Amino acid sequence: MAKDLEHVFGDVIRELRQERGISQEALSLSCGRHRTYISLIERGRYSPTIKTLWLLAAGLEVSPSEIIQRVERQLKP
Repeated sequence: MAKDLEHVFGDVIRELRQERGISQEALSLSCGRHRTYISLIERGRYSPTIKTLWLLAAGLEVSPSEIIQRVERQLKP
């Protein structure tokens, strides 16, 4: 079964965070969002705003477009 957009986005955020060896707490501190919110995004429960996308990208030291490109690649059939 194909994953929905929110779950794929969450997977991408988790992958990027783990590639950088940082915790949810460290990411939350660097982007100004609560750790629980980061967890909910990673589990596909929340869909972030465009502002939060930019904050996450800055915290992960990637461009917002890199996040979107990874999501697009995972969503392709």
